[in-house]
Amino acid sequence: MKTSRSVRSPRRHFFAALLGLAILGAGTAAVGAPSVPERREWRVDGVVREGLVYLPAGAKAAPSPVIFAFHGHGGSMQNAARSFAYHTLWPEAVVVYLQGLKTPGLLTDPEGKRSGWQASAGDQGDRDLKFFDTVLAALRSEGRVDEQRIYVTGHSNGGGFTYLLWAQRGEVFAAAAPSGAAGAKVMGSLTPKPMLHVAGEADPLVKYAWQKAMMAAVLKLNQAGPGTPWKYGGEWHDSKVGAPTVVWVHKGGHAFPPAARTAIVEFFRLHVRK
Repeated sequence: MKTSRSVRSPRRHFFAALLGLAILGAGTAAVGAPSVPERREWRVDGVVREGLVYLPAGAKAAPSPVIFAFHGHGGSMQNAARSFAYHTLWPEAVVVYLQGLKTPGLLTDPEGKRSGWQASAGDQGDRDLKFFDTVLAALRSEGRVDEQRIYVTGHSNGGGFTYLLWAQRGEVFAAAAPSGAAGAKVMGSLTPKPMLHVAGEADPLVKYAWQKAMMAAVLKLNQAGPGTPWKYGGEWHDSKVGAPTVVWVHKGGHAFPPAARTAIVEFFRLHVRK
């Protein structure tokens, strides 16, 4: 019996040690794991609005960069968080994925059965501009915001809203990155701003010709020079007024290209509002 116990005891200790290490490892992974965007609510003109907000641990101690990212028409905040995933590429930044309301589309869904964003100033009672103002004010009240590093981006209808925010709240942003969108209606209200525009040459919805004209107009506004290849894709244009512009064109259609995510984040990292 003594021999039998002496053989089994080290084995029991060995497996107990393994179990202890596994538990310790699991606890360490849970503590060190990156946080995920959390659902939050705000009341705007009596309407409950919602969004997903990623807050890095450092945002509690010091102001952080902030990215506002807007889904396209018919999209959702969950889809935006998955497809853009900016919080995984810049984990030190606060990233906000807001949810649109049912909105008539300019190119599709004229009855407004799907979610989206207002198309121009005054549209829908400026509900989405007010939504943005409310969310930014809430983050500011919590001490989360680095005022010199606030950015805006979005795809399709969200890209159009990016242009609208640039036109109506341009003094807030350090840089903008619209995708699959055009903003001819707001062009006259834009002021020079660092911009990266993502466009698909085969876009069947927001025609490439429209986007090309918009990019040309912004290049002129930003007093940009000749383009040179940028290491993250597209062409980089230096600016005489401190508003570098990147024209990031891909061969695809209207879908947001995953490769653009890194380019947008790296472009934002380079720019601080003065």
